[in-house]
Amino acid sequence: MTATRSQIIASGTLVHLRAKQIEDAENDYAWRCDPELAAYDAARPLRASYKTFASTMREELNYPTTHRRTFAIEDIESERHIGNVMYYGYDPRAGEAELGITIGERDFWSSGYGTDAVRTMVQYLFDEIGLSRVYLHTLSWNYRAQRCFERAGFQRVRDVQRGGHEFILMEIEPDNAPSE
Repeated sequence: MTATRSQIIASGTLVHLRAKQIEDAENDYAWRCDPELAAYDAARPLRASYKTFASTMREELNYPTTHRRTFAIEDIESERHIGNVMYYGYDPRAGEAELGITIGERDFWSSGYGTDAVRTMVQYLFDEIGLSRVYLHTLSWNYRAQRCFERAGFQRVRDVQRGGHEFILMEIEPDNAPSE
């Protein structure tokens, strides 16, 4: 069976953001089980079986919610799935949501892919979803992520303690979003 090309929802300079598909499960599972990537999410590596993970992912794909949505990050040049970007905690009354990102493929770290994906996602959230604020929490020791978010236009708001971890709350509003 050949996988069909999933819907591209937004494009940046280096990446496409596209709808998730079940064929992404293998990469997603490997990234969620990786101890280093889990540490960047202030989480423990996933211990569930692949079968359980894929079943849960299939349910999420079949029954999406408006409060949380994950998109695949695809390298434009190679069409390779290199990570995921999501919004969650969507509050339509406040016009805001939290952003999260993972670049799972290490070959694409520190090369502008994360910044491009964040910029592209933020523009999508402002233009297509109609948000007036996007925020995120990044670990205080994750300097690479902080630089990425600052290059994408996010500003530091304050330090936050949560779950025994120190985070930096960052936010962006449409007026602060970098133009293309």
